[in-house]
Amino acid sequence: MAKAVQKITLNRSEDIPFDKLELSQQNVRNIKAGVSIDDLADDIARRKLLQSLNVRPILGENGEETGRFHVPAGGRRYRALELLVSQKRMATTEPVPCIVKRGDETSAEDDSLAENVQRVDLHPLDQYRAFQTLREQGLSEEEIAARFFVSVATVRQRLRLASVSPRLLDLYANDEMKLEQIMAFSITNDHIRQEQVWDTLPRQHIRDPYYIRRLLTETAIRAGDRRAIYAGVKAYEAAGGAVMRDLFDEDNGGWLQDPALLEQLGVEKLKADAAALKTEEGWKWVEAAFDFPYGHTSGLRRFYGEQQEFREEELARHDTLKAEYEKLDAEYAEAETYSEEIERRLEELGSELDQLNERPYVFDPDEVARGGAFISLAANGELKIERGFVRPEDEPQVKTDSDDSKDGVGAIGNAGHASSSADGISVNGKPASDDQPTEEDNTVRPLSDRLVMDLTATRTVALRNALANDPVIAFVVVLHAFVLKTFYLYGSESCLELTLQSAKFSQTQGLGDTLWAKEIDQRQEAWGQDLPKKPEELWGYLVALDDVSRQALFAHCASLSVNVVIEPWNKRTRAIAHADQVARSIGFDMATAGWVPTVDNYFGRVTKPHILQAVGEAKGEQSAQLIDHLKKQDMAREAERLLDGSGWLPEPLRTVGKETASDDVSPAADKAGNDPADEANGGDVPALLADAADLSDQNQNAHEDDGYSHLDAAE
Repeated sequence: MAKAVQKITLNRSEDIPFDKLELSQQNVRNIKAGVSIDDLADDIARRKLLQSLNVRPILGENGEETGRFHVPAGGRRYRALELLVSQKRMATTEPVPCIVKRGDETSAEDDSLAENVQRVDLHPLDQYRAFQTLREQGLSEEEIAARFFVSVATVRQRLRLASVSPRLLDLYANDEMKLEQIMAFSITNDHIRQEQVWDTLPRQHIRDPYYIRRLLTETAIRAGDRRAIYAGVKAYEAAGGAVMRDLFDEDNGGWLQDPALLEQLGVEKLKADAAALKTEEGWKWVEAAFDFPYGHTSGLRRFYGEQQEFREEELARHDTLKAEYEKLDAEYAEAETYSEEIERRLEELGSELDQLNERPYVFDPDEVARGGAFISLAANGELKIERGFVRPEDEPQVKTDSDDSKDGVGAIGNAGHASSSADGISVNGKPASDDQPTEEDNTVRPLSDRLVMDLTATRTVALRNALANDPVIAFVVVLHAFVLKTFYLYGSESCLELTLQSAKFSQTQGLGDTLWAKEIDQRQEAWGQDLPKKPEELWGYLVALDDVSRQALFAHCASLSVNVVIEPWNKRTRAIAHADQVARSIGFDMATAGWVPTVDNYFGRVTKPHILQAVGEAKGEQSAQLIDHLKKQDMAREAERLLDGSGWLPEPLRTVGKETASDDVSPAADKAGNDPADEANGGDVPALLADAADLSDQNQNAHEDDGYSHLDAAE
């Protein structure tokens, strides 16, 4: 005979006056967490009590019930009700719905723990749907946040899930997708694009939220881009442009989805600024572009303005501020304690002094009338204006001796020729040589061309010898020639037959934004301001210059002639070998100089075998195997992450005779037992690949039906 199943009897619910209840000390919740008691009291006042209290009768000495009850589970609700009573918002005798527990099957502590542990937080998707329903009922985001004691940002984040494709939300509801991934997809409202990205992820073996965001925003432009800063995100939105924003992560203003519109707005504003600059300052021409190729000013003469003089009131103000700053700084240097007030005052004084010192430059009106300026965008989105350039065709015409032929050499020569003809003396059908003038002729004739050449040749040799015995002046002479070629270009000439050429690199995008190019431009600008305006005054300036400054100027000019570019039609083998000698002599290396391989400058411009070769050289073949199944674009991105900080250089950037980071990794060393897991623990493998490394050995020759290989474990 089957044994009957014993039926469960539930505890009965009773309404107990609040003044008959006492808070039990057996409640396991002792640490404050979640919604505050004040907020909970307000919520109970609004919607009344939603959950009964769990109580147990208090027994007397003889084991009989005393009519009072203690509350081991529901302590926060009890405190909230107690607060309402103290605020006179609820009567002390108000009946409170309670579940009365009689018997000792479980202890009070057991019940309190079960109530707090066994409950499950609301699924974010359910919370989103509930918030969405309340929104449809007419409640604002602020009202929803106030009712449920969450931040407005939390409400907006949950409501933002409405932008995610219903198909992806269903995957999330079935635990086939993580919350972080759903949040990443919410960055755009394009459901089709969201599903396309999700469908490609299994083949990529990468499902990290950062990677999802990268794929969704790869055709957009960040709000921090210099073009967006310059044109203005507000102006872009006013023109109808859409902006993707990420409510779940730091997005720095979001992503602009219409690059063409942004380009149009930027070009229009740039044209207006260029026209205003030309009109206000009187330049003959102004060229405008978001960015100019490096070397765009090559072949143009540069002239510089002079800083505007202080007005009397400005000079007096400057002296007063400087005196106060120096006095306060000296006193503070001797103080033993930190003073925020003094620090702030020093900062204010320094800022005002800087403003006074940064006076505008005044240019020669004649030069401005024939010169021009370049206007572009700096990295921070502000206008970058380069003033004072003259094109060769705009240079003033220099009057030559040939223009004065009637009064100069030609006139005298004609007289001599007539005199010789009158005497009937000629040699080989020509007038007698001027080297043998007749005694009867008292006319002072010009020296013959041959004699002038012979005499000046003699002077050249003698001057060479004298200059060779004076190294200091020899240095100045070469420097003079270099500076003339570097800063003056036209209307000047040196007696030295030296050439100083500076190669142009207009085809290399972004070269002007590098740290090295910026330092060169800063030196050129600084020397250009210091050098005399006229080339005739340069020699005296250089002679009077101190040795250290002369050497610095010489190094700057000489450096601009360096060219180690390898061209398809000119391998320049000997020049490159000499460049290696120079690099070794000054301890130069591209890695230590700050060059790092990226998608833009290397990995995105080579083939997949080149990428794998680079990773293998820098990190070993095991690391290369972890990415060998990826598509070209994804492989390039992961290679950039892997080689960050490795010091690896492609062959054209290596200095022959100097060790590089890639020399430290050899196939023999890689085969000696390098464990991919050890590499991951050591930081050589990115986090998204680290888990896969443990299984790479067993997976490298096997492929699952769905196409997964090395990175299966990364999920």
